[in-house]
Amino acid sequence: MNLKISPSILAADFANLGRDILMINQSEADWVHFDVMDGVFVPNISFGIPVIKAVKKITTKPLDVHLMIVNPDQFIKPFRESGADILTVHYEACTHLHRTIGAIHAEGMQAGVALNPHTPVELLENIINDLDLVLLMSVNPGFGGQKFIQNTYQKVVKLRRLILEKGANAVIEIDGGVNLETGRLLVEAGADVLVAGSFVFDSEDPAGTIHRLKNI
Repeated sequence: MNLKISPSILAADFANLGRDILMINQSEADWVHFDVMDGVFVPNISFGIPVIKAVKKITTKPLDVHLMIVNPDQFIKPFRESGADILTVHYEACTHLHRTIGAIHAEGMQAGVALNPHTPVELLENIINDLDLVLLMSVNPGFGGQKFIQNTYQKVVKLRRLILEKGANAVIEIDGGVNLETGRLLVEAGADVLVAGSFVFDSEDPAGTIHRLKNI
């Protein structure tokens, strides 16, 4: 399996964001992960389209954009125009999820759905074949640096089973509390993509940490 690593710039040094993006460019990271928060869907505000546009100009990696916002439909085209390659919306924020996924694909992006820790994977049964990615939140969304929720491993197993049963092609991405220990267990459970924020950017050697995650 080709494990993908998507460093979350939520944990980057925003006074030196260009430097941190260049580090990602030169590392073994596969994507750049953006946690977009609106202060409504989650109890925090992060950043939005101007930051993504700025990063797009200097990165060599695909942009993996995770929308933790209400009414994501109204922002699908603006995020595509800002440079998003993968756009992930929350199941809990979409009344007409099938329509939203279709709109993301119509803009030429890969489409993902994120599930909060309390949301069961079985709810994706009727949409899984339309998805490129499923993001399982392994912490409650809204803040970086939280403790990993242990139930996530079982959710990964269940989601992998659903994907296989339906003959779907969605990859499984995990966001929250990822380190070498949790990462190894997540991969064993069936995860394809690991998002890592503070574990990468708070380390003394971020590129080396990405290398170690990539090779667990």
